[in-house]
Amino acid sequence: MSRSSNQTDAYALILEAIDVGVYRPGDRLVESDLAERFGVSRTPIREALQRLETQSLLERDGRSLIVASLDHNQMAELYVVRRELEGLAARLAARHATEEEIRVLQEMVESDDAFVDNPTELSKANRRFHEQIHLASHNRYLVQQLNLVHRTMALMATTSLAAEGRGRIAQEEHKTIVNAIERRDEDGAARALKDHISVAFMTRLKQDAGDRAKG
Repeated sequence: MSRSSNQTDAYALILEAIDVGVYRPGDRLVESDLAERFGVSRTPIREALQRLETQSLLERDGRSLIVASLDHNQMAELYVVRRELEGLAARLAARHATEEEIRVLQEMVESDDAFVDNPTELSKANRRFHEQIHLASHNRYLVQQLNLVHRTMALMATTSLAAEGRGRIAQEEHKTIVNAIERRDEDGAARALKDHISVAFMTRLKQDAGDRAKG
């Protein structure tokens, strides 16, 4: 295996571990531990950590690297960008998605109903659903930007889908989005997805307020 592929694999492995919650905001990442965990030498691990730091997914805590966390302002800024980009993706999906891609979205929404009371699994399904809309936009540059946004979303300690009743409501919102895409209603699809992100943001703000009250 080449050095560059080793480096790419190490980066992808660490990124996925952060994404699925193996490493949470504030967790310290140690080269030797990561190398042992993933079966990769320390050099590509070190290079992957440097890359993640430049992307602001890791931050310095003294001499250590820890998984970054988002403060209130960063979270708000991220949701503003996500709302606009996701809305554009839905608009382009309504314009460009193939019949097969629309059918896949419909099947995803139907099957994801099984996870409404399981926030962890629903969160994974939600990610797959949104990625499918991104791909259906048929715009590679938009997909790249949304990938970065979703990677940064992993720096939030909890999912808004964990809020009481949010899973069921989110599923209904997903159905509204897909129905608009199927009708080729570009304005309706964009509006439905932007509204979906706005509700998710409000849910997360309420979660944070509740956490502060407990503290």
